[in-house]
Amino acid sequence: MIENSIRTVLEAPEAGEGAPTPAHIEHLLTSGYARAMAIEGEQWRLQRRIVDVALQLADEYNELQARDLRKLARELREVDEELVSIRALIRSLRTRTNAP
Repeated sequence: MIENSIRTVLEAPEAGEGAPTPAHIEHLLTSGYARAMAIEGEQWRLQRRIVDVALQLADEYNELQARDLRKLARELREVDEELVSIRALIRSLRTRTNAP
């Protein structure tokens, strides 16, 4: 999981033995950005699905769709939290890379 790899690098020494190479950090940043984009895609998919179900519920209430809407809302909350987390890790890694 890219998040764990980034955490490992953030915990590693900045210089000397055991320090990550600039190439390794760049690879992690690229992978982290790709992961964030994938999460944003999932976020977008869930938001679209929520709108679709909500529009159906507006036309006619259905308990199954109401449960589906609650499930989708929970999933969206989890995806939102995951996106905040990966963005924070990327920001920390980028800050470390730019440090003197």
